[in-house]
This record gives sequence, C-alpha cells and structure tokens, in this order.
Amino acid sequence: MKLRWFANDDMPINILSRLPAKTLHCIKYVSKEWLNLISERSFVKLQIKKNEPLSGFFFQEIFQWANNESINSVSYIPVGSDNINVWPTVLDFLPENVVLSSLNNGLLCCRSCLPSSNPSIYVCNPLNKQWTSVEWPNYLPQESNVAIVFDPFENPIDASTHFKLVAVCNTEIGEDEYCFSFDVYSSKMGLWARSKERCMCNHNLVKNKGVLVEGGILYWLTDGYQILMYDTRNELSWLVDLPIPSTQFTSVPEMCIGESRGELCYVIVSEDGLQMWVLEDRFVPQWELKIFMPLDELEEENPKVLYGISEKVRSRLCRDELAWMDPLAFKDGKVLFRVSANVYLYEFDIRRMKKLCDVSTLGPKSMFSPIVLPYSMSLVPIGRE
Repeated sequence: MKLRWFANDDMPINILSRLPAKTLHCIKYVSKEWLNLISERSFVKLQIKKNEPLSGFFFQEIFQWANNESINSVSYIPVGSDNINVWPTVLDFLPENVVLSSLNNGLLCCRSCLPSSNPSIYVCNPLNKQWTSVEWPNYLPQESNVAIVFDPFENPIDASTHFKLVAVCNTEIGEDEYCFSFDVYSSKMGLWARSKERCMCNHNLVKNKGVLVEGGILYWLTDGYQILMYDTRNELSWLVDLPIPSTQFTSVPEMCIGESRGELCYVIVSEDGLQMWVLEDRFVPQWELKIFMPLDELEEENPKVLYGISEKVRSRLCRDELAWMDPLAFKDGKVLFRVSANVYLYEFDIRRMKKLCDVSTLGPKSMFSPIVLPYSMSLVPIGRE
C-alpha cells in the first residue's frame, strides 16, 4: 500500500509554496513526489517571492578583465547561519572558467574570460545548476559590461524562462568626449539590437554594475560620483547625481549601490559616518536618508571590529590608497564589508557586524577590486521543458 503524505493534492502545494527556495531545495529529495512537484514550472511560478531572503554573496578575486591563466575560482559566501563555510567551486558545472557580471532574481549572468576565440555569455541558476549560453556578438567591445534583466512576475515562466541582457560600453566619440551605448539581447527573440539611446559621460563603471530595480531599470555605479541609469522598457538613459557631492569630503569615501524592496539604495562610509540613502526620484534627483550612524557610534557598537575607525577613514586622502573599511555589496538592509583583512556582514536592523571569513580565504588578490554579487536563491528553471 502506497503511503500518502497528504490526503489532498492541493495541500502540499499550498504548504510548500510558502517556503523559501533555500528550504525547498533542501527538502525536495524527501520523496520522488516532492521532487517532481517542486521541479514543476507551475509550482515554481506559485512559489516565487518578491522578497526571497538573501542567501549569500558571490565573490571573485580578480579584476574585471583577466586572461584564462590568471582566473581563479568563484567563491560563494553564505549568510544566515552560525557556521560560515566559504564554497570555492560553486560554478564548476559551467563548461569553462567565467567572469561574473550580474545577478537578478536568482539568475546569474557571467561571461567567458577574454580574450577568447569563441567568447560566450552564460545565464545560469546556481541552485539547480541549469544554464544556457549566448554567443558574444563580434561587434560588441570586449570592455562591455553585461547585465541581466529577469522579472518572473512580469514574464511568467509557465513554458520557458525569458530574460534580457543589456551590454553597456563607454566609447570615445571625440577629443576627451565619451558616451555610453547600449545593446540589448532578448532571449524570446534570440537577437541582439542596438539601442538608439546614448549617454554622454566621461566616467568609468566601477564596483556594483547592473543593479536592477522594479520597472526594469538598471543602475551602474561610476567613479565620478554619479550613477548611470538605463530604463529597459523605454530605452532611456540618465546620469543620477549622488546625494552628497565630492566637494563635501576632505578624505576619500567608499560606497556601493544595491537594491531593497525594489528601490535603489546607496551606502557610503565617509568621515561623516555610515549612511544609507534611497532614491525617491531619479530625474530630480531626490534621495531620502534612511539611516545615519556617526563613526564613533558605529565603533561603540562594534568595538572589537571597528577600533579607531574615525582616524582610519579620515586618513585616506587619495583614491589609489586602499580603504580600511569598504562596502562591497548591499541587498535588503545587509552590507558586505571588507574591514582591513576580514569580511563582515553588517545588518542595519540589528546594527551589528558579524565576521564571515578572512579575505585570504577568498584568494590572494581579494583585497583589490573584487567582483561581489548579492544572491537570493530561486527555483526558476533555465530553458524549455
């Protein structure tokens, strides 16, 4: 006699769909029935949550451009548990070594190491290890940054998983004049298209690239105290000024951008303290200061981690000097910091630093310009069934 866990088939669907993706991934092997149910697109569509909790951070210790010989493995730093074990081989299911590009709603975008005889862009789900590839267009400059746009709430995943890729590149158009151009790939059409939109800008993209918020809007942090915006629905670009101009600082601050509840957030560590701003209107622009903590107060609450933080932050007088405290990535009220030679998670709600690992655990080149992407798990399948 076959043992039935539930008398009603709707009951397990109703119960399991309320659980986060991380929990479902752990329990799906309880039985063959659960595995089949949790793997079905209809169930995944029902389970998808807009506020899936932060699972961890992908970390790559290289500069954005590197040859195959200098590529090292991508590490994954989990959060949300007492025992932190860094995972060094999380993307070994892909056919080659890759460079991280962007992450959105559980789907990771990465690319071949360049130069390459046959470069590709990969879109994968690290949780179920499914992936697909897109050929790198011949006309696309190698220095282009590629971001993924994936919204399962706008584009249902009943039959297939559709996404867009936005490649942005800053090219010289005249003497000391540069502009950003945008190329968009649609997985539904299987084609690249050059956008008519251009954005005049002499700055470079740095750190957090391709942060997606509600409405299909992408943001890239630049090195000129501005944020590049591209609206994928209306093909509109804009340069958003940061809330605090550079002229107000006597030392060089460190900053990052990220997303929380569909809004763009800006985190900065400066001589004034730790601040978190939320963008209210991108065209004005209008920012709202959500959190402000003076450095002395931050040290008082975390004395073992941030001893003498005021002096150390104020003493950084040039950008080339390595910051003592560097916000690497932000997601849903949580910031991944490098503090000296250690990596910490800071949660604004509880105002505490938690050590995750030593920087050396992530590789010998992890101190300088790493690629860091916040990750929330998803059960979304890649490709057609």
